[in-house]
Amino acid sequence: MGKLVIVGTVAFDAIETPFGKTDKILGGAATYIGLAASHFNIDAAAVSVVGGDFPQKYLDLLSDNKIDVSGIEVVNEGKTFFWSGRYHNDMNSRDTLTTELNTLADFKPVVPEDYKDAEVVMLGNLHPLVQSSVLDQMTKKPKMVVLDTMNFWMDCALEDLLNIIKRVNVITINDEEARQLTGEYSLVVAARKIHEMGPQYVVIKKGEHGALLFHNDHVFYAPALPLEEVFDPTGAGDTFAGGFAGYIAKTDDVSFENMKNAVIYGSTLASFCVEKFGTERMQNLSHDEVHKRLLQFKQLTQFEIELG
Repeated sequence: MGKLVIVGTVAFDAIETPFGKTDKILGGAATYIGLAASHFNIDAAAVSVVGGDFPQKYLDLLSDNKIDVSGIEVVNEGKTFFWSGRYHNDMNSRDTLTTELNTLADFKPVVPEDYKDAEVVMLGNLHPLVQSSVLDQMTKKPKMVVLDTMNFWMDCALEDLLNIIKRVNVITINDEEARQLTGEYSLVVAARKIHEMGPQYVVIKKGEHGALLFHNDHVFYAPALPLEEVFDPTGAGDTFAGGFAGYIAKTDDVSFENMKNAVIYGSTLASFCVEKFGTERMQNLSHDEVHKRLLQFKQLTQFEIELG
């Protein structure tokens, strides 16, 4: 059984979309990543921080999904990270209404002793120095390190971000961020430039238009499954990353061919995430539902053609 360390936020979100709005609900990158990775029967641990206002039932939810929570620090006198946002009608763009760092402002991650030899490390979107400190704690070099980041760190911590990018095998970012990081409009050229920064694999997420996987001169494209209803895109990118990293930890195979499968698994799980608000859909997702949707993906992308 592969070991996976997940680093990221465990948080409260308040979300407004054209389909409705929520009060404070469970959110955070590590939460979505963990719930997605839990589908692969691996030994996973979440490393994060919450305040004394964080309900025990949410920690129990993670534990019930076979996610080790011993690396989640509880600061009893502090408050949990909180984000609220409003999505536009196209569901691809949003406005951040509130960001309260709270306990996250002073977060110093501590990797549990039993997970310092993990084969796979998933670095969720956090300050690059926090991400680096996690790699510094590993007692052996992980087989694969996946990094997720965003344009905020490109604006305010670019040098630190470039330093952590040098240390990872896979980076997952969206198309807008890939263009900002490299100054290139063409995603093919942008991926090549990111390769030169260090990562062997570059995953560029394009939201409802799927994801691209780049490795040297090889490119693989996974479409997004056409869905009847998209209620809430929050956490879809983290769910993708959790499916991707979870599949790699399960299969213990970091070849380009296997990365293709990981991208499909990530896309499949993300397609469920958007069907309900927050983590609701991921909490009750069955193995049979995932298998059925994987078959839909296969039918969507498979074809035979005679080449003259």
